[in-house]
Amino acid sequence: MYDEKFMRRAIELSAQALDIPGTRPYGAVVVKDGTIVGEGLNQSEKNFDPTSHGEVEAIRDACRRLCTTDLVGLDLYTSCEPCPLCVSAMMIAGIGQLYYAASLVQSARVIGRGRVPAIDVLRRESALPADGRRMPSEQKLDGEAAAVLEAWGKKYQPK
Repeated sequence: MYDEKFMRRAIELSAQALDIPGTRPYGAVVVKDGTIVGEGLNQSEKNFDPTSHGEVEAIRDACRRLCTTDLVGLDLYTSCEPCPLCVSAMMIAGIGQLYYAASLVQSARVIGRGRVPAIDVLRRESALPADGRRMPSEQKLDGEAAAVLEAWGKKYQPK
């Protein structure tokens, strides 16, 4: 259930970018049972990491604190509508509910200099199989890689 204090914390985190070089104004928190278990601020430039978005950082923080990669049913509050990268991370982690403040359109007016179409391209491209994307790709040594997957599955997957 939505709680304004968590959205305010996400926005407060985003405001830290006004004073911390190498950060961008995107903050997020992960909430479990009414308690913040992860916080994040976009630090892409600071960390030289294009995946260091606020939502991803909050998910990473929550996973470390909870000693798990399973955030099924937890809530994520973010200062801005998440990009496809962040939505993918949320889905992989199992986030149950998303609450966001500013829209991507509002963000693009200032930060992305109108680059909302780039987000639309990313949404379309990420949904395609590898051979259907703009980025050229080739499959190589699939048999060897599949053998490692199978060996891991036999060793670690429950029977």
